[in-house]
Amino acid sequence: MLISAVRSPTGYDIGVTGGVHSMASFQEKFFPEIYERTQLGVSDTSPYCKYDNQVLQTFTSTMFLAGMFSSLVAATVCRKYGRKPTMFLAACLFIIGAGLQGGAVNLAMLFLGRCILGFGVGFANTAVPMYLSEVAPAQYRGGLNILFQFAVTFGILVAGLVNYGTQNFAAGWRVSLGLAGAFAIVLGVGSLVLPESPNSLVERGKVARGRAVLQRLRGVEDVEAELEDMIEATEEASRVTLRQSYSFMFHRANAPQLIIDIIIQFFQQFTGINAIMFYVPVLFNSLGTSRKTSLLNTIIINCINCASTMVAVLLVDRFGRRFFLLEAGVQMFVSQLIVGIVLATQFGKYEDGQLPTGTTVGVLVVICVFISSFAWSWGPMGWLVPSEIHTLETRPAGMAIAVAANFLFTFVIGQSFLSMLCAMKWGVFIFFAGWVVIMTLFAYFLIPETKGVPVERVPILFARHALWSRVMGPVSLEIIERDATRTVSRQAAADQRAAANGALKKEPL
Repeated sequence: MLISAVRSPTGYDIGVTGGVHSMASFQEKFFPEIYERTQLGVSDTSPYCKYDNQVLQTFTSTMFLAGMFSSLVAATVCRKYGRKPTMFLAACLFIIGAGLQGGAVNLAMLFLGRCILGFGVGFANTAVPMYLSEVAPAQYRGGLNILFQFAVTFGILVAGLVNYGTQNFAAGWRVSLGLAGAFAIVLGVGSLVLPESPNSLVERGKVARGRAVLQRLRGVEDVEAELEDMIEATEEASRVTLRQSYSFMFHRANAPQLIIDIIIQFFQQFTGINAIMFYVPVLFNSLGTSRKTSLLNTIIINCINCASTMVAVLLVDRFGRRFFLLEAGVQMFVSQLIVGIVLATQFGKYEDGQLPTGTTVGVLVVICVFISSFAWSWGPMGWLVPSEIHTLETRPAGMAIAVAANFLFTFVIGQSFLSMLCAMKWGVFIFFAGWVVIMTLFAYFLIPETKGVPVERVPILFARHALWSRVMGPVSLEIIERDATRTVSRQAAADQRAAANGALKKEPL
């Protein structure tokens, strides 16, 4: 629970940004052009274009560009020094970045704080999913990993509440941005008090400590079978350096994992989720609601987001990953389509550029339906699936690539959404709905079910897959044969241990 909560700072920052954008004092200090449009009404710009400003979009997206670069460095730190030091470094960067943002006196200071915060996000988002996949038992791995995503939604919810409480203060935006540092304390505590991942300990030659941690995590003394898998995987991984690990990601044997790492992050962002989460207050302001009502709508949406993520936490290890991805595909498509149609048919009817209260409430309800479906599907699965599909030798590089891809596509959306909204108007929702159809088909045909499968054995799923086995080539047959041999030897060793234990029990006292 504690280590899952370390991603709250990321969620808080995603949630706080849109609310800060809509605060008059923040606009007046850093973005006077937007202040004139939204607060003074001196522009005849289309309601869809009130917030169309490249510098504002760059402020939003800079954190993710920084996170993309730092995530690649984080893989080296994770492998060489362990998961815990990487998370502690992330906490320090969070605190520095939040302090600079909250105390900013000019755009340069604001952007510098945003960049440093992004570096922290990159380190945290690389280390934490990896850590959770390695410490969690296979039967609970999905739910524990999704607690990581639940922490994001919780951070977003807290950000909405903070923005609502500080909206009328002249320095409210400073409080909102600066409080990101408070969440970093959770990350720092988690990195100090929790044990290191047994996989990381074994990887760095500390097998005895790895066994002790594994026994503590599993609650049993006999962990030899799982430890043997780790040692075998580590021996294979030790034959390659981290640089070679990155290179190995581009071999045919790992082509399915590399493609899924990148594509699943692309699809996660092109659901349109971060466009909505970044800019919900801005979006509702554009639809004619007051700033206070916009922030209240944001809180409602964030509550739905939080509750729906918990659905995935409780049920993902029962129903599997694919079930949620496919169900949500239908739900997201329908809700995006409805929002687009409502805005297309209703928004132009009113000369004052404001939708009636009933219509705005209807849009809010449909957006909540969309948010709920994302929160139990592409949100958590976008991190869970990549964390499960790699061998130990490619896991740091694979997770770093997944995180970097996520940040890259988040940067693209954050940098472009307000301009897209201005240019495409209601069509932006139809645009994202089209991508939802494509990603649902991808999930149906190309994402294997990893529920209950130990991470060391996940490659066999790709080797047996009708399409991925062709992508992998002859190596898929080698993986199948090696897995069969390993299964036989592991069963024989288990039988020997069982026989030895039985013999000991039969000896007279």
